[in-house]
Amino acid sequence: MEKAKASEPVEGQSLSQAEAPLMAHEKKQTQAGESFQQDQPKWSFSLNLACVGSSIGAALPVGYCTGVMNSPAVLMRSWCNETLIARYDLHLGASGLELLWSAVVSIFLVGGAIGSMTGASTANRFGRRGCFYICGMLLALGAVCFAVCRLLVSVELLLLGRLLVGLAGGLVTAFMPMYHSELAALSQRSTLSPCCAMGLTAGVVVAQICSLQSLFGGEDRWHIALSFFGLLVLLCYAPFRWYPESPKWLYIVKGRKEEARQQLQLLRGYSSDSAALQAELNEMELEASAKVEASGFMEVLRNPRLRLPLIIVCAFLGGQQLSGINAIFFYSVSIFRKAGLSTQAAEWANLGAGSLNLATSMVGPVLLERVNRRPLMLFSTFFCAVCLFLFAMMLYFIESFSWFAMGCIGCIFLYIFFYQFGVGPMPFFIGAELFEVSPRPAAMALGSVVYWVCNFIIGMAFPTLQNAWGALVFLPFSIACLLLFGLTKRYLPETRGRDPSEVAPLVADGFKSKVLRTRTASQSS
Repeated sequence: MEKAKASEPVEGQSLSQAEAPLMAHEKKQTQAGESFQQDQPKWSFSLNLACVGSSIGAALPVGYCTGVMNSPAVLMRSWCNETLIARYDLHLGASGLELLWSAVVSIFLVGGAIGSMTGASTANRFGRRGCFYICGMLLALGAVCFAVCRLLVSVELLLLGRLLVGLAGGLVTAFMPMYHSELAALSQRSTLSPCCAMGLTAGVVVAQICSLQSLFGGEDRWHIALSFFGLLVLLCYAPFRWYPESPKWLYIVKGRKEEARQQLQLLRGYSSDSAALQAELNEMELEASAKVEASGFMEVLRNPRLRLPLIIVCAFLGGQQLSGINAIFFYSVSIFRKAGLSTQAAEWANLGAGSLNLATSMVGPVLLERVNRRPLMLFSTFFCAVCLFLFAMMLYFIESFSWFAMGCIGCIFLYIFFYQFGVGPMPFFIGAELFEVSPRPAAMALGSVVYWVCNFIIGMAFPTLQNAWGALVFLPFSIACLLLFGLTKRYLPETRGRDPSEVAPLVADGFKSKVLRTRTASQSS
């Protein structure tokens, strides 16, 4: 009551004098609100350039090289055979030609595994931006090899090009999600997290279009289809000097604190005296002083506190390949043909499946910003398992019921739809949200190695298992999705809106970790 009376004008006091304290308080609140708005991280030109440019200039070409070999495969095998006869008078039989073609296809995956193994040391030594530059050089050299291999009549250049783009692919999956995560503020991370996965998916679709027989997939033009991604590399690497470096790498790994401050101002649009800028720098200082010493492969593998998150990262990345997405695309054309489509119509239907894959992946940033990681992954893995089981059963009994052929097509499209809700994008960036800066490169590199090894296993083993098991070959893919569902439900902590320093203690007790109970307790407190 006394406080209220004090604000009322008394006799002999002017109205303006009485209202002065109130007006001053309102002005202070307004200034505080304006300061808060100014301190919010902005979507700066530098941040947008780094994420869009790296996704289109590096992730998209890797996805492109994954999908471009399917359509012109028959023509390229014939050219390889004719080239060996013309240059070396080497006549390969059917088995020898099959072995050569397997080498052309699989050397890309071998390069991916090797590139992943070097990803941690490359990212720590040269920085995230430097790793991006190395990827660009490898991709550009690979595009040149593809462009001139037919002109120079050299199978060796074709093999070298596949190896180079594979090395780049391994680096991309090892460093790019980490790069995006470290550039973004906490409130922006969910939007940028799926950029790498979207780039890979878009690359497969662009490759499907460019390798059509009516475009670049013809007998005299397949080398153009293989090297077309080089234009995107040139376009996106032209402004390389304006790409930012990770402030966390500068501050925590290299100790270059002033450069980290400048990069943060550039990325967030902060003023030099911003409270939010100082708060981020203070958080980096705390992380730098308390960072986990484990940074190499062996240190990460031996550290019991990092064992569970490492298993999650490796299981997610390996499980993504073992979920059968590549096998589905490999098998989809024949399924479309069994459904009564012509060869050309089956190719277009396959392109439609790839386009659905891309369109669904583009919903990822919106979903990941609004929905927690756990429910998305549980939803995705469960329905992928159901669709794969139904697909295997319908394919096995496809001759028994006429409508099963269309049912198989429906299962393919539903599987692709559910896949992009969690199984597709989440494995690539979950490591950046589970690990702190010091062990992050090694952990994500190890996960990337598992990704490429499982990719290699599927590519090599699927045709043999398909011949042995028939349609039932898709049942193990369904089981892999169920195992991912169980791992997610039991051990994956919620990471949306949390700094890795908050998440790391939740999984520090290995398989004894109680991520749900700990999370509930922290929320109730």
